[in-house]
Amino acid sequence: MSESRTPSPGELFMGFLQIGGLAFGGAVAWARQVLVDSRGWMTEREYAELLGLSQVLPGPNIGNFAVMYGRRCHGLMGSLAAVGGFFLLPLCVVLGLVVVWQEFGQNPWIGAFMKGVAAAAAGMALGAALKSGFRLKPPPEQILAILVIAALAAFWRVPLPWIILVFAPICVGMSLRRAFAARPGA
Repeated sequence: MSESRTPSPGELFMGFLQIGGLAFGGAVAWARQVLVDSRGWMTEREYAELLGLSQVLPGPNIGNFAVMYGRRCHGLMGSLAAVGGFFLLPLCVVLGLVVVWQEFGQNPWIGAFMKGVAAAAAGMALGAALKSGFRLKPPPEQILAILVIAALAAFWRVPLPWIILVFAPICVGMSLRRAFAARPGA
């Protein structure tokens, strides 16, 4: 891993425990903050590439990310440390919330609270995406693709599998075209 430090299995556990403990609906934003900004374990580019791969695989994005990053650092032990750290606190919180929800779930204040938490989580995810975008400085055609994909998903509710089937090859093609054009002698 270039320009970054490889954490020990114990550090992986504690780092992902921090992400899992702070990530109420916005794990991707917190993961970037902890792994790139706070701990310096990954560069912005490494984070973006691994996150992109974890998003196209089935399952929870940050769970896939934890498995892949942990494996990259320390094989199976690293994967177990990262995933275990990430899911431990949320599991405890969810089990506690189930008990509270059964008792108070019909209270309108609880519904309002949950809507507020959802809005905050959406804002955190958008903020993390914008922060990464400004740091990575994607080329104009990728910015256009991002805007089109976001509009298709948010406003026209195009299903994610269709977006992936259509835009993944287009975006890969754009990246390859740019990479080949940048080669010396091209």
